[in-house]
Amino acid sequence: MPSTSRPGRGLKNFILPEMGRLLETGDPWEPYQVLDAFGRPIEPITTFLKDLIAADSSPLTPRSYGMDLLRWWRYLWAFDIEWDRAVREDARDFMLWMRLADKPVRVHWRHRGKEPAEIPQLSRSDRPAPGTPNPVTGKPTVGMKYAPSTRAHCETVLRSFYDFHLDRHSGSLLVNPFPLVRNRRSARANAHHNPEKEHKKQRTGFYRPKVPKRIPRRIPEEKYTEVFAGLRSHRDRALLAFWVATGARAEELLTSTQGGANVGEQTIGVIRKGTRDYQELPATRDAFVWLRLYQEEAWKKGVPRGRKQALWWTLRRPWRPLEYDAARMMFTRANRLLGANWTLHDLRHSATFLMLDDPNMPPVYVQHILGHKYLSTLDIYNRPSRDDVIAAGLAHHARQEHRKKNPPPAPSAPAYNSETLNILFGRPEA
Repeated sequence: MPSTSRPGRGLKNFILPEMGRLLETGDPWEPYQVLDAFGRPIEPITTFLKDLIAADSSPLTPRSYGMDLLRWWRYLWAFDIEWDRAVREDARDFMLWMRLADKPVRVHWRHRGKEPAEIPQLSRSDRPAPGTPNPVTGKPTVGMKYAPSTRAHCETVLRSFYDFHLDRHSGSLLVNPFPLVRNRRSARANAHHNPEKEHKKQRTGFYRPKVPKRIPRRIPEEKYTEVFAGLRSHRDRALLAFWVATGARAEELLTSTQGGANVGEQTIGVIRKGTRDYQELPATRDAFVWLRLYQEEAWKKGVPRGRKQALWWTLRRPWRPLEYDAARMMFTRANRLLGANWTLHDLRHSATFLMLDDPNMPPVYVQHILGHKYLSTLDIYNRPSRDDVIAAGLAHHARQEHRKKNPPPAPSAPAYNSETLNILFGRPEA
């Protein structure tokens, strides 16, 4: 049994090695594989991911889980630790490294194999400092450290992975190196929970970080108009109009087919991310106008036509259905013209705010349109946003300054009614 103290481990200057990779196979039976340095699938991870697929998880779940497991495996390879011999001190050091160390810098595929002097560098004036708020949106840029949500997701994945293999008695594994909190180790989560009350999110993992609550941001109407004006094609304008009109997730709208766009009913059909159910969503007339302009232009160029064909395609040959990464890059380019850093998901937040601002729109309908399981999910939109708080604070200061410059008139001195005094003292009326 290896020593649990792991002497001589220095994490301050540790750099995660770029060993192994996550492979997208295109096979629905095994959509993603985590490969080692020799290109061989890692059997414990393969078994775990197959179990996730059999549990009817989202097709993207094996991808996110595989990325976290690959990061953990690279850490184990760096210190020559077998996965089933990892102990709590290994998990502790790994989570500590994720919290304090800088993220590995990824080299763009165009610059691989080049010397550092051959790679073009942006000047400091053109590149905002990591983690600083964007001057247009107020959202912080991507920092150099792992985000708390990333670390929390990684801890959950690794703890679930070891729980899975503990139940299977895999290898020489005896304990889970990622334990639960001290007061929860002897029982399952929510063992004595009242079924009549809603479940609350709890810190089940001992090394799970605290994740700050995020306040959804909306794109102001004037800024949205500027972003819309910076788009290059009718396809991009139609996409943006539908995202804001329907509140659909970015990847959900890309699942629409040409037959799913019903102009007469003014609805568009999408495949929901979680349940993978087909649902029709209402949209605006302007969105269908831009869609028609895009289709007329695309069909003349030779884009495949048919009710079962995809609705959104690439703008150049060879024609391929539009994927999420290409749509995200399109929106990022439009953002750069304004110096903003909004995301496609901010369009969904903007659509939600617009629906909830309508007093004639019941929240339960908004819940159904957004595809949320619980109505309480909409509670995050009741929290004041950064812009609302600042606007209210500035309005308060303006009222205080106006009051100082224009003080209210002093109240008049109290006086008695002469008629009342005459009656009281018996005086004759004048």
